Amino acid sequence: MDNFEIIINIAIIALLIPTIIFAYRLNRSLTALRENQNSLAKLIGALNDATNKAENSIPKLKSATEHSSEDLKEVVDSAKTLKDDLLFINQRADSLADRLEQVIHDGRNNLKEEKKNKTSAQILDIAAGAEKTDKNAAENDFSVDESRSEAELELLKALRAIK
Repeated sequence: MDNFEIIINIAIIALLIPTIIFAYRLNRSLTALRENQNSLAKLIGALNDATNKAENSIPKLKSATEHSSEDLKEVVDSAKTLKDDLLFINQRADSLADRLEQVIHDGRNNLKEEKKNKTSAQILDIAAGAEKTDKNAAENDFSVDESRSEAELELLKALRAIK
């Protein structure tokens, strides 16, 4: 049985060598962990502080968000009201501009008709003036205004030439 004991001892030795190597590595890892335990504790403490601060900041952030959203809602509502007012003013201005344009157009048409009527009346006055015997009086009646158009001036010259 001596051989059997030697074989078992050799097997145990063969198994103990990897166990010793593993234990040595585990010892080194545990030593490194013990050395870094303080820094790990500080890191965990800092993480806890940051978590607590974040948790405490959440209600403040919600409050600030609600306050800002209320202010923003007021601004948006005010802007909508102003937009509606501006649209109304713009529509009124367009309507007034259209009415003003129509009045100007009608006024121009009336002015043209008045000029035509005035020109016709002046022609009649000129014809009546031609019957006058006094040449000076006739010339005074046919005095040229600067406000007359070229057509009127030419018509007056033609009528004077007829005399």
